[in-house]
Amino acid sequence: MSAPLTQHTPQKPAPLAEIRVLEFSHMIMGPSCGMILADLGADVVKVEPGPAGDNSRRLTGAATGFFPTYNRNKRSICVDMKSPAGAALVGRLAASADVIVENFRPGAMEKLGLGYAALSGINPRLVYCSLKGFLPGPYEHRTALDEVVQMMGGLAYMTGPPGRPLRTGASVNDILGGTFGAVAILAALRERDRTGRGSLVQSGLFETNMVLVAQHMARAAIEGHNPEPFGDPDMKKPWPVYDVFDSADEGEQVFVGTVTESQWRGFCEAFGLHDLLSDPDLGTMAQLAAARPRIRLRVAEVFRKLPKTELMARCEALGLPFAPIARPADLFDDPHLLASEGLLPIDLRSAEGAPGGTPVVPEAGLPALPVTLGTGRPGLRRQPPRAGEHGIEVMQEAGFSEAEINKMVADGIISVPARQSPAAA
Repeated sequence: MSAPLTQHTPQKPAPLAEIRVLEFSHMIMGPSCGMILADLGADVVKVEPGPAGDNSRRLTGAATGFFPTYNRNKRSICVDMKSPAGAALVGRLAASADVIVENFRPGAMEKLGLGYAALSGINPRLVYCSLKGFLPGPYEHRTALDEVVQMMGGLAYMTGPPGRPLRTGASVNDILGGTFGAVAILAALRERDRTGRGSLVQSGLFETNMVLVAQHMARAAIEGHNPEPFGDPDMKKPWPVYDVFDSADEGEQVFVGTVTESQWRGFCEAFGLHDLLSDPDLGTMAQLAAARPRIRLRVAEVFRKLPKTELMARCEALGLPFAPIARPADLFDDPHLLASEGLLPIDLRSAEGAPGGTPVVPEAGLPALPVTLGTGRPGLRRQPPRAGEHGIEVMQEAGFSEAEINKMVADGIISVPARQSPAAA
């Protein structure tokens, strides 16, 4: 957190600079989809429920950082969408939008009169992306969470030790499901270029999970039985070294792998494992993989005598796959992330559920999109918005008069931060 960060704003027009998105979402799946589009230059207007905005702002515990992580580069308007006037306001905004992103429970947007059928009737060019727990089918009305689909989709089984299914340490399906939603939106926009009409696209949380588990399903079909989970210490791996090892520094561990015969030979020579290299029973990769238990014990003995920095330096010189076992707080100072503009200086104060109501630090470097474009890394144009921060300017852009805006604020149809008024905006 102490490393200096600079806000890098792309100087050239971003790829999606002409695209207007209305985002109706909470938690991670919808916001991550909107974040990707916003990072790529789209004008993403987050339509939040009034008066307090997205409840993700107030989540605690393991979910404390959700809002600032996934809502950069967006604008916010808070609307009472359950009122006829609020629904009409959203319909007017949708008339000039290119994309709708929503991840509410099935039927929620339709109940508000804001489903695909209603909004595409107003705007036939609209691309409407629904992010759901399940794509259409027998499960589509079930309530889904990342944890739910990991359990039912085999990922938790593959992650934990035998008999102890374990969810992954990140919201992988929510984030990847949002990414697939963004991909579908881009495909639909390209199709619209040809046809002149928008369409309904969907991304499913359960189906996203199945993409991650596909490799294990293939193995199960090939071998005729379920594969052993990754948490099984006796899991069969095709390489002699592919493990986490202790170094001489207390509590400091390093993952090291040798995945080719040439890597194995160089590894043995560099770490003085000549006895293993000369063993006639360890001449092929299949023999090495079969001998993993005794090889691991021998390697662990050597590694426990080496400081972590020396161990990693030798692995890097050899070109081996290796990695220190980092913790989240370690990554704020990662030299590669800093040098590659991989961390964006994000204002954390929208995490209202922080202990004591205030983040330990007001700003921290959070990861940028993991891509480079012709213009460089997608950067930071806007900090995560305050609830309703841009409501007045969004309404002005939609053609509402100052009197109309004042009345909607007075009637509670839209909510704006204190001391904000149409004149001030």
